[in-house]
Amino acid sequence: MSDANIQEAVKQKYGEAAKQVAAGGTACCGGGAELSGCDPITRNLYDEAQKSGLPAEAVAASLGCGNPTALAKLQPGEVVLDLGSGGGIDVLLSAKRVGPTGKAYGLDMTDEMLALARANQKKAGVENVEFLKGAIENIPLPENTVDVIISNCVINLSGDKDRVMGEAYRVLKPGGRFAISDVVVRGEVPAEIRRSMELWVGCIAGALEEKQYREKLASAGFESIEIEETRVYKAEEARDFLAGAGLNPDTVGPQIDGKFISAFVRAVKPASTAACCESGCCG
Repeated sequence: MSDANIQEAVKQKYGEAAKQVAAGGTACCGGGAELSGCDPITRNLYDEAQKSGLPAEAVAASLGCGNPTALAKLQPGEVVLDLGSGGGIDVLLSAKRVGPTGKAYGLDMTDEMLALARANQKKAGVENVEFLKGAIENIPLPENTVDVIISNCVINLSGDKDRVMGEAYRVLKPGGRFAISDVVVRGEVPAEIRRSMELWVGCIAGALEEKQYREKLASAGFESIEIEETRVYKAEEARDFLAGAGLNPDTVGPQIDGKFISAFVRAVKPASTAACCESGCCG
């Protein structure tokens, strides 16, 4: 499948998810409530204290697999960029953590999600936020402008992850932090899952194997790479999801049991790019 086809499918699905939330519903990981099997990935990510200060639509549009804002150790005054910001929940939470002297950017390619996020920002009354339209493979910000990059179950949806990580490295300031939640694979995955566009858009089939993730981050120039498991998914949780994608849960399930995890992925852009280039990582 081509990168353009993947991007178009993702845009369509998440546009539908935004419309669903705007109409008073709750979004699902793949953008359709019929795929109830994605609930194990998206549920129970935010505590009541975090949700209490946010518009209901921001919570309803949460499509992530983790809570990067709780793990990224954001500091007052920092500039944060959320790749694939969706309905804006992580951007709004980040804006509170960095305070009025900081700023939180959200980047999304879907018009419907951007409209929803901006409406949520207005309802929340948060001013130190800006939502940008664009692809995570081509971030519309200058180099060396961001302290922290976060993302929540989005990078796995990209068809060009090397480009994403290269762009993340470019816009981070020296010493800046890459601190995202994503789905990561441990071991081999059946080919029929990789071929399934439905599962790709639904947060699973595009996930990188753990070693690949480390290699791609290192190739982009990152150091201090860590992948911390936050949840292991069992095949039984995904029965409806697999069936909705036309796969037999009884045959595919045992082949993926425990191989997909939610993880917090950390890395750092070297404080000195000269030191990076001396080591050869800058190409």
